[in-house]
Amino acid sequence: MKKAIKIFAITIGVLLILILLAPIIFKGPIERAIKKSVNNNLTAQVNWEKLDLSLYRDFPNAHVQLQNLSVINQEPFDGDTLAAVKSIGLSMGIMQLFASGENPISITQFTADQAFINIKVDSLGRANYDIAKPSQTNSKTDTNNNQALSLDLQNYSINQSIISYLDESSNILFRLEEFNHTGSGDFKNDITNLDTQTNTLISLELDKEKYLDKNKLALDALFKLDLAKQRYSFLENEALINQLPLSFDGFFQVNDKDSEIDLTFKTPTSDFKNFLAVIPESYAKNLDQVKTTGDFSINGEIKGIINDELIPQIDIRVASDNASFKYPDLPKGVDDISITANLKNDTGKLDDTYLNLEKLNFRIDQDRFAASGTFKNIMTNMLVNTQLAGKINLANIEKAYPIELEQKLNGLVETDLSLAFAMNDIEKEHYENIKSKGKLLLQNFEYSSPELPNKIAIKKAGINFNPGIVNLNELELTTGKTDLNAKGKIENLLGFLFTNQQLKGDFTIASNNFVLEDFKLPENKSVKEEEKQAAPTRVNKTQDAIKIPSFLDANLNFTVNNLVYDNLKLKNVNGSLNIKDEKAELKQVKASIFGGQINLGGSVSTQADTPAFDMDIQLERIGIAESFAGLELFKQFAPIVQALEGTLTTQLKLNGALTSDFTPILSSLDGSALAQILQAQVQESNLPLLSKLNARLDFLDFTKLNLNNLTTQFEFNNGQVLVKPFELKLKDILIKAQGTHSLSNEMNYQLQIDLPAKYLGKEIAGGLASLTEHNLNETKVKLPVQIGGSFTSPKVQVETKTAVKNLSQQIIDAKKDDVINEAKDKITDLIKGNQKEKDSTNSSQTSPEKTKEEEIKEKAGDLIKDILKGKKKKNNQEN
Repeated sequence: MKKAIKIFAITIGVLLILILLAPIIFKGPIERAIKKSVNNNLTAQVNWEKLDLSLYRDFPNAHVQLQNLSVINQEPFDGDTLAAVKSIGLSMGIMQLFASGENPISITQFTADQAFINIKVDSLGRANYDIAKPSQTNSKTDTNNNQALSLDLQNYSINQSIISYLDESSNILFRLEEFNHTGSGDFKNDITNLDTQTNTLISLELDKEKYLDKNKLALDALFKLDLAKQRYSFLENEALINQLPLSFDGFFQVNDKDSEIDLTFKTPTSDFKNFLAVIPESYAKNLDQVKTTGDFSINGEIKGIINDELIPQIDIRVASDNASFKYPDLPKGVDDISITANLKNDTGKLDDTYLNLEKLNFRIDQDRFAASGTFKNIMTNMLVNTQLAGKINLANIEKAYPIELEQKLNGLVETDLSLAFAMNDIEKEHYENIKSKGKLLLQNFEYSSPELPNKIAIKKAGINFNPGIVNLNELELTTGKTDLNAKGKIENLLGFLFTNQQLKGDFTIASNNFVLEDFKLPENKSVKEEEKQAAPTRVNKTQDAIKIPSFLDANLNFTVNNLVYDNLKLKNVNGSLNIKDEKAELKQVKASIFGGQINLGGSVSTQADTPAFDMDIQLERIGIAESFAGLELFKQFAPIVQALEGTLTTQLKLNGALTSDFTPILSSLDGSALAQILQAQVQESNLPLLSKLNARLDFLDFTKLNLNNLTTQFEFNNGQVLVKPFELKLKDILIKAQGTHSLSNEMNYQLQIDLPAKYLGKEIAGGLASLTEHNLNETKVKLPVQIGGSFTSPKVQVETKTAVKNLSQQIIDAKKDDVINEAKDKITDLIKGNQKEKDSTNSSQTSPEKTKEEEIKEKAGDLIKDILKGKKKKNNQEN
């Protein structure tokens, strides 16, 4: 007995040691077997980060786990990921670990967690899943030796995965998300029953049109598999699409050159709740308490051959008669529902597939609506022939159906319309081939949205449909303080609705009051200030940026009695606006502003990340004070205007960047301006620069400048304003000016004042006239003045050296034929006046040391100093 116990204990110990050591002993052979199987069968690059082997996780089976497996395609899909799986689990009998190298390891269980399967077929029909190596005609022994693994599955599972199928040749996108699938059967046998459970979200797009969008699909199905013949038959099954129950019968078989399907399906019951169940659950809500009458059924048959030329014949019928439904918590129901529709293909040719909507009728309250039509060649050049007639009170939709609209709708829609067209005619813009007739009326429509600052109210809108053209007969709209009336035509409404074409139209718009603030969301002040200071190359991306619609290709002729933009008020605005490719062009726009007239033309574009503009602006006879108060542009580019009262005319050519709400970024502006002051008076108190000039040059009075008909030219570049040379007069005093200033109002200006001698007093003026031998009207002193600092804190500097040089040269030129000593004596007498005579000896001692020109310059300098010290004040100007 003791010996038996000892043997048993030793056996258990050995088994425990084997279990503990097995992952170390067998991990290498298992990994080599998997790699051998992959390399022998696949052309793709297969990698995994880690392989683990455990004997106790799935005891009595051995369990292999691959972490972060990837399958990467080679040409023609080089680098594309065919599959990426976070974890793959393989189970096999423990004895498989001891199998000879000649026999493949048998896999009995397979699991995949968080897999992404990315299947593609390119435009040439090449598939990225075609990665199997061509089969070799080897002997049976060789074949067995090449197979390191064999799939003898008993059960499998795929959890929380995504399967995507994109066929670029037919523009089909099929996608399964949150895919969970389990199956159990005996794959060692040629014929077996496979029991499956599937839950997923299914999406389907054809030509970028969504037909299914994350619709729920649940399928519990028992299949009969004939693996030898590759025939798969439905046995017991039950499917739920959203909440719609369906049952299937039939089979699918894979042949050598094609596939064959014979499938029928139907709704198990004919309750009208089946119709509501087609709608996604998030919209249809709980159907348990919904009261319904009438019936609804779906019966379908798909039968035939599938190959490169044929599809199965299709006959899917949807029917409902005299049905109704009412949700218990809602005040209204939907009654008199009748549906008859048939999707059919009798030939197996794709082009022969068509949908016949014989009728779709319903009533909400007293409003009835009816639709019918045929849709042929739906997979190629679809031919549409449809009729719509009836009324719908939009407010009743939420009262009859539990839909949660983000925006509340109100209004009455009435239509009586027939349409017949081919999609090719729309795509090729052959609108003359489109047959349309009827009307669409909208009354008392209201629309509110978080994306709009104010509710939009349409009192009345009337549309008439004619062959090729849709006429907007009337539109009465209000929002905030804005009112708008419009008429016009749309050339390609169907092309816009059914294809990617731009909406083309021509409209006439009239408004009594148009307030741009009614269309602008509340701005982020910090963002706006940042944008204003931004460099012109900076990309400004803000969530609420205004974008010109890319889908519009329209021309608008407009007349607005009162237009308000920020603090600007324009009257009698008229012109045209053309919108295309996110660019708006203004043409011949005229308006009254600041007591004058504005004419402008140009463009605004939102094609780039940062909006941009290019404008020609003409302002005629506008009030200077009003324009300075209303235009930020004047404050920054012409701050001296604040000291003027009067009228001016100006022509501006500007281009630059805009903020998200279309305010110009001043630092980005380039362009030029030509301004003419028609008449103006100077107000010294409004500009510190004038006070500074009057104080520094106190023999002049700049408030008496004659600015009438003064013309100046400006250039703007990189935040700098260049003022080209211009002339102005203070009585008969000529002043020449030019220079630059920045947006921070830092100045660099030069003035040259040609000062007639008569303004210097009789003593100085007479002496100067005798020196130059000219009369007082011809004798002038040139005073250069440099202006720096800022407009609020200016710095005025007279260039005395230049003034002395100019005056000296003037005297020299005038006296070039006289004796230089005579000129020197007269200058001395003129400057010294009543001063005591100096010792002639001392004078004679210094004279020889100076040239004649030096003495003239010295005396001219003294003269300039006397002028600037104020020997003659402003009152002399009045003499």
